[in-house]
Amino acid sequence: QVGEIIACEAVPKSKKLLKFTLNDGTDKERVILSGIHAYYEPEELVGKQVLFIANLAPRQFKNGLVSEGMILTAEDNEGKLSLLTVTPQAKPGSEIK
Repeated sequence: QVGEIIACEAVPKSKKLLKFTLNDGTDKERVILSGIHAYYEPEELVGKQVLFIANLAPRQFKNGLVSEGMILTAEDNEGKLSLLTVTPQAKPGSEIK
């Protein structure tokens, strides 16, 4: 699905994790944790529309936070990650076909 990042922050005591709050097209906000902090700073991601997997069971991390999906990225031959984004803009909650 398509989700709009409405908030993003580093997870305390973690070098890798970012906590994303997404508008997923429903009345409820979706929280997703992703280990991409080495590639992105939280403030540069707010407002972007990303692709995410919505039909995963919630996963609780050791720090007590729960992730409700997976943000999709692509990795090049040099190991650099790129978020999969949508252009032009799509409505949050749009399904990927």
